[in-house]
Amino acid sequence: MYRTLVILRHTFREAVVQPIYTLLLVLGAAVLIIFGLLPFFTLGEDTTMFKSVGLDVVLLFVLIATLFATSKSVFEEIEDRTMLTLMSKPLYKWEVLVGKYLGIILAALLAVMVLGIILALGTWYRIPGDYLIRNSLDDREIRRLLNLRLMHITSLVPSLLQIWLQISALAAVGVAISTRVSLVVNLPVVILIYIAGNLTRFIYPISGKAAPLGDRSWLVKGPAYLVSIVLPYLEAFDIRPLTIHRPLAAFGFETDPNAVPLSMIMTYLGISTAYAIAYAIFALSVGMWLFQTRELGGAEG
Repeated sequence: MYRTLVILRHTFREAVVQPIYTLLLVLGAAVLIIFGLLPFFTLGEDTTMFKSVGLDVVLLFVLIATLFATSKSVFEEIEDRTMLTLMSKPLYKWEVLVGKYLGIILAALLAVMVLGIILALGTWYRIPGDYLIRNSLDDREIRRLLNLRLMHITSLVPSLLQIWLQISALAAVGVAISTRVSLVVNLPVVILIYIAGNLTRFIYPISGKAAPLGDRSWLVKGPAYLVSIVLPYLEAFDIRPLTIHRPLAAFGFETDPNAVPLSMIMTYLGISTAYAIAYAIFALSVGMWLFQTRELGGAEG
């Protein structure tokens, strides 16, 4: 365990000091700040739109930074023989792979937190203008403004956590692939898996037993079922319909019929966390198999 933690710490430091990591964080922060100052012209839904777009910005920039880290920490170390030197020490290959994966997703968590704070500050800033709250406030409007700010910012926390879980699942795929291929292949493959993972929600009606699609032949359902297992089911990490497009049942919104109870959100987070862990174990197991048969001298065969 200690050896895995040492690799984790080294991988984390290596990931966060990369120039591309800092550059992507700065670009992501700049985009969020610009969006925070712009009107969205949505007739009362500007804050909701800003939060939704901001979460997409966080996902995009952190995912790209994470994929750069996976290639740097695994494939490039194999190519420049650093991995060969590392494996000469009393280490198991699974300790190396798990330590590097955990260090990479820890760096991703830091990036999500940094951009998430900027997104929260932008949300806090724009709420008075979006809700047309006056500058001269009485006690009632001060309380309403505070409740709106707390509700919107609190709703960002589970959404940001879901983004990190989604990136963690995709990072496991990136680490597995990076045992064999470089960033040039790794990046587009994981992006394609991300797109396909968002389409798996349309596969389950085909692979399931519910009528009328349950009568389909196994020639159709078999491949659909296999694809639905191999590809990540990224809809499991989409909590926005509950946290972004509906109010939370807190901070004065308990009586709102559309409000979402916090217990429902916690249950959803628990299920998606379990799924992220299960899928990461599956992807890393495949990566471990690829790593076991990989030449560590810098070239295949």
